Amino acid sequence: MAFAYSAFGLLIRSNIPLAGLPSAGAVDRDASREVQVHLSVEPYQDAMRAHRERELAYVSSYTDETGSPALRIWKAADESFLRLDYQDGTQFWIARSRRDVFAAWPDNVTVQNALTYLLGPVFGLLLRLRGVTCLHASAVAFGNWSVVFVGSEGAGKSTTAAAFAQRGYAVLSDDIVALRVGDSSDFFADDPEPASCDPSRSPANQIFFVLPGYPHLCLWPDAARFLYGSEEIFPRLAPEWDKRKLPLGTHAMPFAARALPIAAIYLFADRSVDHAPRLESATRKPSLLSLLANTYANNLLDAALRAEEFAVLDRLVASVPVRTLTAHTDPSRIQQLCDLISSDFQSLPRARRNHL
Repeated sequence: MAFAYSAFGLLIRSNIPLAGLPSAGAVDRDASREVQVHLSVEPYQDAMRAHRERELAYVSSYTDETGSPALRIWKAADESFLRLDYQDGTQFWIARSRRDVFAAWPDNVTVQNALTYLLGPVFGLLLRLRGVTCLHASAVAFGNWSVVFVGSEGAGKSTTAAAFAQRGYAVLSDDIVALRVGDSSDFFADDPEPASCDPSRSPANQIFFVLPGYPHLCLWPDAARFLYGSEEIFPRLAPEWDKRKLPLGTHAMPFAARALPIAAIYLFADRSVDHAPRLESATRKPSLLSLLANTYANNLLDAALRAEEFAVLDRLVASVPVRTLTAHTDPSRIQQLCDLISSDFQSLPRARRNHL
């Protein structure tokens, strides 16, 4: 395991380079967070697989043109592994320890495909099985704070994050927003009551943070074309895929590499032509239900993990302002949407003081 990286609060060790992930510094090398990724390595041979992996735990509702599911997940009889089978033949195994991930793929599939799966749904599932609550969302840094965009596929989360990136805001995470609860005094010694911590409704000094993900955004071609003039200036996530990879980590397109507390959550509603874009305050119960519907890998969690997830998100909506965000059907209104979010952020009393 010659290569070490940091993402989603994990120390990721790999047998081959993982393009696009930040290298782990000396301070990041915490063995309790370690995950070893074994690429182009299977944990056991085919002859053992049929005997061990007997339980079909999940079948994706998404299918290809032949009707085959995009993903199947199998469980070993002794629960030593979960095996993820993608339609293109790529396979991943997540060990019961949640500290080892194996991957293999056929000759006609590239390593870029495998890395796209790894950085998205595989890590999303791994984090959830390790007890980390993850939202299907994007997050952008507003100074010392983060704002989180939550919504279903195609709602506009990554596009909105990319529009803020154009304005010089650092992107914290895309697709997976991994949450951590910490102590505000560790991060704001001179400001013990940040905007997203309401002491009357949450444990003293506890605050929700977004963990940094990987330094790129995933954009559909039309979004890249609208924001940047052409999708061809950005590489594809994988050779045969349409989505584009917008690199982050430069002065013009910064990446936020440290955990940041959440100032506000914006829930994307259906686009509209009437009085849009617009923001409305969301009440606690609908907010909780929306977040529960947009958590990662919730179909594979046992009752205990689901109960823990419910408790975490209930505390989150009790302590962080939540807004319903309605974008306009006209994509040219994206800058108005960003202005609206920026103005709302500035209205948060403590967040304004910490905005740099």
